[in-house]
Amino acid sequence: MRRPYWIPFNSDPYDFPPVEHALEHPDGLLAIGGDLSMKRLLVAYRRGIFPWFSDEEPILWWSPSERMVLFPEHLHISRSLKKTLRKPKYEVTFDQCFTEVMQQCAGPRRRQQGTWITQEMLDAYDNLHEHKYAHSVETWYEGELVGGLYGVAIGKVFYGESMFSKMPDASKVAFVHFTRQLQRWGYELIDCQVYTPHLASLGAMEVLREDYTKLLDHLCPLQGYNDKWEFDDLGWEAQNGGFYGS
Repeated sequence: MRRPYWIPFNSDPYDFPPVEHALEHPDGLLAIGGDLSMKRLLVAYRRGIFPWFSDEEPILWWSPSERMVLFPEHLHISRSLKKTLRKPKYEVTFDQCFTEVMQQCAGPRRRQQGTWITQEMLDAYDNLHEHKYAHSVETWYEGELVGGLYGVAIGKVFYGESMFSKMPDASKVAFVHFTRQLQRWGYELIDCQVYTPHLASLGAMEVLREDYTKLLDHLCPLQGYNDKWEFDDLGWEAQNGGFYGS
């Protein structure tokens, strides 16, 4: 029986097996151990691998046989979401409170016990954010943080990690504005990791691991957006129909 590869602590950050060696059961489990250093995380993402584990477990590294992705031009906006987007209800920002967004994403969810966003993960991604690899998107209502998401950018790929919402459509509003902004910057792929109905409703689809890693090989070496992450004027699209539709 094949077993996941064991990574010694503080070993070479390139120490990952080929992703096609990932287990079928559980789907995508590739390796155990290692650390969450910035170098190892960047190597992992570049190869199509991500960490996902709880407090009671060692670090688990995954590369599922099918990957949920969104091509920005395929973003789907439902009729009800378009109505929300046309209203000046929410304000959306970049990188205003990265740590708080992660902490909110780590909060308890319905039908879910515990969290995979451990303190070790918080510290590791705070470090990525300080080095401008990780970014957050925030949705505000009357000055209160009510939704958002965060993830990692390499080349022309954004690897989404998690999102949260405390008000109706708050995370979807963040995701729509964010996706359109990435499209304007020339990003071609948003990694969503695994299937959820929520992501599928926004236009994400599953692709085979082999096809996904080919996309990474093409897009990760390209030049990403290196200036300060800020939104363009969010009002012009609503005022002119734009991607909100009529």
